[in-house]
Amino acid sequence: MTRWVFFSTIILLVFVACTFFLEIDLSRIASTTFLKTIVFNEQKPQFLLNCTDGNSAATCSSYYPTTFDLDNDSSSTASCPEYFRWIHEDLKPWRSTGITRDMVERGKDTSHFRLVIVNGKAYIEKYAKSYQTRDVFTIWGILQLLRLYPGKIPDLELLFQCGDRTVVFKKDFQGPQAMSPPPVFHYCGEENSYDIVFPDWTFWGWAELNIRPWETTLNNIKGGNKIVQWKDRVPYAFWKGNPAVSNIRKQLGKCNVTEEHDWNARIYDIQWQKEKQSNFENSKLENQCNFRYKIYAEGATWSVSEKYIIACDSMTMFIEPKYYDFFTRNMLPLKHYWPISTKNMCEDIKYAVDWGNTHLDNAQAIGDGGTNYILENLKMKFVYDYMFHLLNSYAKLLKFKPTIPPGAVEFCPESMACSLRGLRKRFLVESMVTSPSDTPPCTMPPPYTPQTLEQFLQEKENLMEQVKTRKINTTQ
Repeated sequence: MTRWVFFSTIILLVFVACTFFLEIDLSRIASTTFLKTIVFNEQKPQFLLNCTDGNSAATCSSYYPTTFDLDNDSSSTASCPEYFRWIHEDLKPWRSTGITRDMVERGKDTSHFRLVIVNGKAYIEKYAKSYQTRDVFTIWGILQLLRLYPGKIPDLELLFQCGDRTVVFKKDFQGPQAMSPPPVFHYCGEENSYDIVFPDWTFWGWAELNIRPWETTLNNIKGGNKIVQWKDRVPYAFWKGNPAVSNIRKQLGKCNVTEEHDWNARIYDIQWQKEKQSNFENSKLENQCNFRYKIYAEGATWSVSEKYIIACDSMTMFIEPKYYDFFTRNMLPLKHYWPISTKNMCEDIKYAVDWGNTHLDNAQAIGDGGTNYILENLKMKFVYDYMFHLLNSYAKLLKFKPTIPPGAVEFCPESMACSLRGLRKRFLVESMVTSPSDTPPCTMPPPYTPQTLEQFLQEKENLMEQVKTRKINTTQ
């Protein structure tokens, strides 16, 4: 018996030791190119994470190039996607006045951190703890922009809000005596707010839910799309998520199939704690593309799930979104998605599925239209280019010289990632830019004129009206 206990103890100790060393090895593997999936310049040397002692870096390294140089044959550049035009609209409130330091300071109480860029280096002053690691991955994304276009991001100061809800409301800045609104960057906006829309943290990974950086996840979804041919997919509308975060999602639950009624919807409640215990095996995004129709329902506000849902080739149903992110404002109903009213949600879903199942080619075309929109317009290079043009346009409006606050700390890849282990480090390294781009940023489109913007919005409304009146033009 004593011998059995002795051997059991030895085996347990070996297991624990192996687990410990395995975790360290994964961390080391993450600092190599093994996990690297996004390369913007294969011709130049790759500058990997420089963790000098293998665990942490006390200071930021100076090994990375500080200027952005192009070869002579790399001067040509592509046009930016049309949704870049909304940068002009988001910054319009400050076009005539510029942005003063007082305007920025008035946004401090509604922000999680201040970003200062001086001489190509990033400094952060934190004000509040964000949910999970939203701020970490957002800041990481900004650092990668600095690496992609070194020396090309001007000095600037901005405030960033990492929560769900918008914070700068138009109603608070109306009237002849009203002050100018504070410029606050955020993941989403709405018609009644001045929040400046910026790419969300999940483009670089969501460690808490084991969702890898965007291009890796998108490639996995593209593979999942091939598992079941579109016309062989389950002929119902699918939604899976947390229904507790919004009234819209709670109402959506009433559209689920029952013994008494079938609204053509299959709604699944997800419990993230249970998913975490099973290593998220039942919530992999690439395994959720086997329905012909998928539903996007906002959470507390907009939801990061939007881009994953659209990428599935399924005909995506938007339940009348109130909020928008940076890339969807140029999507059109019946071309990229199918609109669903919040007032007659279940009836609208049933009609959309019935219509799609009797117009398979048209429904598939809408699904393909949405997915192609994502594939063509949401390449990671365009995400960075959007950030590039937004920050450059913002910096031009500043009426003061950006300075590093006493409480700010310099952030760099080494200071952020070297001391980490596990998924956080893996996703940071996987999404790291390892060399400057071999192409310049895309060419920014001009602002909308009042006429062109009105024409676009009218086209959108006309397409919405077809769905409301049940008079769908299948030849468009």
